[in-house]
Amino acid sequence: MSSTETLYSDLIARLRRLQALESVAELLGWDDQVNLPPGAAGQRAEQQAVLAGTVHGLAADPVLGERMAALTSAGGLSSDQRAVVAEAGRDFERATKLPADFVREKAAHSSRGYHAWAKARADSDFAGYAPILETHLELARREAAYLGQADNPYDCFLDLHDPGLTAAAIEPLFAELAAGLVPLARAIAGSAGADAPPRAFLGSHEEQKEFCRDVTARIGFDYNRGRLDLSLHPFCSGSGDDVRMTIRFTAGDPLSSLYSAVHEAGHGLYEQGLAPERRGTALGRNAGMAVHESQSRMWENFVGRSRGFWRFFAPRLRPPGPGGPPSAEEAYRAVNRVKPTLIRVEADEVTYNLHIILRFEIESRLFRGELAVADLPAVWNERSAALIGLTPSTDREGVLQDVHWSGGAFGYFPSYCLGNMIAAQLWEKIEGLRPDLAEDFARGDFRWLLQWLRENIHAAGRRHPPLELVRRVTGRPLSPQPLLRYLGKKYGELYRLAR
Repeated sequence: MSSTETLYSDLIARLRRLQALESVAELLGWDDQVNLPPGAAGQRAEQQAVLAGTVHGLAADPVLGERMAALTSAGGLSSDQRAVVAEAGRDFERATKLPADFVREKAAHSSRGYHAWAKARADSDFAGYAPILETHLELARREAAYLGQADNPYDCFLDLHDPGLTAAAIEPLFAELAAGLVPLARAIAGSAGADAPPRAFLGSHEEQKEFCRDVTARIGFDYNRGRLDLSLHPFCSGSGDDVRMTIRFTAGDPLSSLYSAVHEAGHGLYEQGLAPERRGTALGRNAGMAVHESQSRMWENFVGRSRGFWRFFAPRLRPPGPGGPPSAEEAYRAVNRVKPTLIRVEADEVTYNLHIILRFEIESRLFRGELAVADLPAVWNERSAALIGLTPSTDREGVLQDVHWSGGAFGYFPSYCLGNMIAAQLWEKIEGLRPDLAEDFARGDFRWLLQWLRENIHAAGRRHPPLELVRRVTGRPLSPQPLLRYLGKKYGELYRLAR
């Protein structure tokens, strides 16, 4: 074995050890939200701080830096190996700039923050939670400063979730999307094609969970390497052979749990599709959260709200009360009903992105210093009225509804909207290649779609930044227009809008 091969093998071994420890930390985070006794929150914060310090020590190990420097100067690496070294170098540089004490402090506060948010949300008590959020924001500014981005702290966190993304790149995309979405939503609201509220299609929570499991297994989620649980806010965590998904049940909306499950299964399918032998490296790592959200939103909406999907699954529903299962068309129209809601995770396809634009605006202004934390409820309510047409009556259904800020996950929200755009652009490509995809779905066969995503998205790992991956796969730069075309065609037909 050459010296270069020896160095590379040693680098991979170190990266895999690091990933193994990171996965333990992620598992503790899952346990925080699913199983942890309320009285154990303080102890868990200590555990997370110790583990974060250990992970940081490995990530900033000078020997790791020496291996990458030697490999870079030695030359002779393949393109895949260069991608691994480059991504590892990016992570190493970030780790070495963050003091270990700061990493432990942030991890402990993130653990405490989740439990404080859960209580504040239950009590609709933003004032009691505000000091926690202020500390999150202060920690975020300190982190950006350590990383040399004190002047552009929000870009620091956008780049963390989606390498290469900046607020300046996102703003025109969101503006163009909003310009098309707002009039579409208003046209639907004023149309004569509005449907009556759907009847209940699923019964008890246990029946809902069983149906969620059946659907997600059918589309390809491997329950031999994953599980489905309940939490306050739906999420997916883990990777490879251990992927954990959660859902929640919503009173009066028994299909909400289904779409949470299909959404999280989209994330899980991506993680299960990454090469296990390349775990811990750029080749076995997702391309970023916008691409990740493109997978979940594609399965949730482009697949899960399609006619073909419901041609297969509608006969399998067992509604409570008299009457049999709905027809496929009844189910299709019910799940595609456009009705503005205050809650992001319950929003329809048309208005969902307006929820994200609201959050992007607020985060941008927070980091520019134009808003104080105390201003958030009032500003949230004002922008909700302007964009969505609804004003929260409590902070629980407004500024406290999402889990993300409880862990300091600033800059994540734009990934949802970018993910919808990416999904639509990929979908145009997919439909061109497989015009009869709806017939596959009507037979309960989702294998062709999953295999195409495996080959074109999952197999790419993190070889390319998100927008470059989209361009390579679709042949075009990312644009809001495919999403606007998809929504305009689908909902124009459903609501009999003039074309």
